[in-house]
Amino acid sequence: MMKRFPYPTGHDVPLFLAPMAGVSESPFRRLCRGHGADVVVTEFLSAEGIRRENEATLSKLRFSADERTIGVQIFGADPMAMQEASALVTDLFQPEFIDINFGCPVKKVVRRNGGSGCLKDLDLVQEVIRSVIRGTHLPVTCKIRSGWSEEMRDPVAIGLRCQDAGVKAIALHPRTRTQMYSGRAWWEEIGALAAALEIPVIGNGDIKTAEDAYRMWRETQCAGVMIARGSYGQPWVFAQARALIEGRVPLPTPPVAERFAVALDHARMVQAYEIDPQGAAIEFRKHLGWYVRGLPHSADLRRRLHQVNGFSEVEGIFGDYLAAAARGDFAEDGLLAAACSATTSADAERPGIAHE
Repeated sequence: MMKRFPYPTGHDVPLFLAPMAGVSESPFRRLCRGHGADVVVTEFLSAEGIRRENEATLSKLRFSADERTIGVQIFGADPMAMQEASALVTDLFQPEFIDINFGCPVKKVVRRNGGSGCLKDLDLVQEVIRSVIRGTHLPVTCKIRSGWSEEMRDPVAIGLRCQDAGVKAIALHPRTRTQMYSGRAWWEEIGALAAALEIPVIGNGDIKTAEDAYRMWRETQCAGVMIARGSYGQPWVFAQARALIEGRVPLPTPPVAERFAVALDHARMVQAYEIDPQGAAIEFRKHLGWYVRGLPHSADLRRRLHQVNGFSEVEGIFGDYLAAAARGDFAEDGLLAAACSATTSADAERPGIAHE
């Protein structure tokens, strides 16, 4: 029997953009929605920062209508703070759902028992969930790991406790906190959790390609698939995964000129969204590195991109690379030259990056 999500998903098997600190910001969420992500989630935000109305924290809660369906993810180990944060998020921002982070393994979060630190105390997990539910009329969901440590690894027990406390959907990254991101994600645990729970289970972990997303869905029978690092520099992964799930042949990875055009679109959205242009451009360097990952002769390209201080520099660097390919400078990569020169009239009319 199909397990229904408590918010609009657009498809029976929805594809989620994972909440990722410093990555799942509004421009990237919008970009991924445009490329086929059904649901997006904000980067995780401190309940203390929200309830104290910290300006930097509240600024990260901003989202636009084209990002819906969207969830706001909060973290903390103080039930009252979590309740107050959920109430404030509901009143001021009105997302489709509120998600609780029980999965973050980062030391500065878990040392205060936040994120996956809560998994050491499942009574606390349930208390936090019930407090968040008391603060909102919105559906409450959560994201977990398989346990705090290998000795405490039991995602089904954790999931059952979360379900009993009232969450309406649960995402599992099947690693323990002590694993961090090492080793492999045990997808079989996603399958076990999906079989054990009455609510939808979303699979997450080790998805690098659309084929990985499709394989996770087929192997685990999860209700939805959440893509994290697999979206870096390739937002089209969502459309490719959707095609596979629906039994269609996915479009190939875009040619280089088209890939650069997507990167420039992303840069324009960041430029329009952020208040500090230079700071935003410097922070955007990581995205630029991801967009050119795997390209021939990318070492010099990546070096130049990692030195930009303004968005206006990016277009010129991309242009230099495409021109070099068109001249045949990359002669040993014949296919690349053709791909690089495959600009369209639409690309020619595309507005440039504004100069700061």
